[in-house]
Amino acid sequence: MMNPPVLLVEAHMRPSSITLALALSVAIGQAAVAQTSRAAPASEMKLWSTPWDGTRPRDPFADQKGHVWFVGQVGNYVARLDPKTGEFKRYEVESGTHPHDLVVDAKGQVWFTGNANGRIVRLDPATGKLTNYMMPDPSVRDPHTMTFDANGDAWFTAQQSDVVGKLTTATGKIRLWKMESGSRPYGIVVDSKNRPWFDLFGTNKIGTIDPASGEFKAYTLPNDRARPRRIAVTRDDVIWYGDYTRGFLGRLDPRSGRIEEYALPSGPGSMPYAVTADDRGRIWLAETGPQPNRLVAFDPAQRKFTENIAIAADKANTIRHMTFDKASRQIWFGGDANMIGRVAVAPQPLVP
Repeated sequence: MMNPPVLLVEAHMRPSSITLALALSVAIGQAAVAQTSRAAPASEMKLWSTPWDGTRPRDPFADQKGHVWFVGQVGNYVARLDPKTGEFKRYEVESGTHPHDLVVDAKGQVWFTGNANGRIVRLDPATGKLTNYMMPDPSVRDPHTMTFDANGDAWFTAQQSDVVGKLTTATGKIRLWKMESGSRPYGIVVDSKNRPWFDLFGTNKIGTIDPASGEFKAYTLPNDRARPRRIAVTRDDVIWYGDYTRGFLGRLDPRSGRIEEYALPSGPGSMPYAVTADDRGRIWLAETGPQPNRLVAFDPAQRKFTENIAIAADKANTIRHMTFDKASRQIWFGGDANMIGRVAVAPQPLVP
């Protein structure tokens, strides 16, 4: 366990500063533009209504052909959206699966977690064949969020079971690590050294596992009330998280153990949920406290929030997870309000 130093930073960008309904830089961002004498175009958002209302479409992921895959958590399906035509294609999965998270691997195979029946499933889009990888412990019924490492193996969390797992795809073998009771492993990412990092949402801790030794290590966040929910990693292997209960973006540098926190634009009630990083090193968070939800971007180089986008929906919405597609430079997200959305990220200087 570690108790790293912390630095609290006020980095508010208040929603009242926004001059357009969709994604314009606020005064703090405009001041930075004036200093560099360069225009900062707003990011562009587009939403698609899915054909299956009430099924909680979520966790979209773009494949190599530009199609976007997602799951219907309540509807027990996997689906594909062609953004060019707006056409949807649906694949049925076993009743009671409640698919939760989806990732497309380097070979174009579609993987998702069975959040209610204790399995990870691979879908071959060419044939529609489903291959099940069952949990070795039948009490682990809730694989939650999943990501792939550089070897093509899948790391995943199981929130209610307090478990983190690894699926070696070449053999189908699954190894499980039991966390402390009530720790609720949630979001998960892999850094450049193939180490998985995950939020322990029931605690004020961030965890990691050494892939060579299998050793678990936890970093304790300074505030007892902190509850990190989703997580992102930048290419410098710095870990970023949203503190769901306190309304902060957090930065953990594993090399020094130093933690910095930045107050979110919507304040303590912002309830940051989905988190991702783009290829310019910016961190994007969904504030799910406000309705409509807001998508905010944080520039680590400036230590400022530079964008604040209202995600308009016709009913209450929650953006639970999102991914950045480097090929198209687009962030994809789903929502309870029966939609799949994307933000085409405005260009910014590439972080060295």
